[in-house]
Amino acid sequence: MRNLLLLFFEFFKTGLFAVGGGLATIPFLKEISAKYPYWFSLTELSNMIAVGNATPGPIGVNMATYAGVTARGVLGGLIVTAGIVLPSFIIILIISKILDKFQNSIVVKGAFSGLRPAVVAMITVVLFELAKATFFKTGYDLLSRLKLKELILFAVMFIFTRIYKKNHTILYIAVGAVVGVIFKF
Repeated sequence: MRNLLLLFFEFFKTGLFAVGGGLATIPFLKEISAKYPYWFSLTELSNMIAVGNATPGPIGVNMATYAGVTARGVLGGLIVTAGIVLPSFIIILIISKILDKFQNSIVVKGAFSGLRPAVVAMITVVLFELAKATFFKTGYDLLSRLKLKELILFAVMFIFTRIYKKNHTILYIAVGAVVGVIFKF
């Protein structure tokens, strides 16, 4: 029970402070992974991002639900989903009551203008760390550490998305998932 409350609290904090959309939850999920490695690893975080993007719904909620299921099963998924959504629900209720007062506030507009670059920086740092975890094994020699299958799949998919821009993103996600399953990535 204590572990479930801790899980709820960690994701409640994430929902409260992850301003900037679903990808803004990634740095918080990375921090949770470091703090509670028995819940989920960085590799599992990469999978969460892939699944979160591939499934319908808000990516932040999808990733959090995946994290909850990974950490504590279906009950963990439900608790984490409630934890990450509840802060937004509470904040929207409060804002709806006082929106007229602050809608044109220069201070509020300035605060959100300042938050945007910070969110982009946080996401960028985590994406570099995830790329490192995705494309490199631990070790000393750079070439021996390189995960060639993953790098080749990334390069091929990147080239295809540049050449065939009109294809829907879901097609590339599905192809990547099938190739990952077949080659056991």
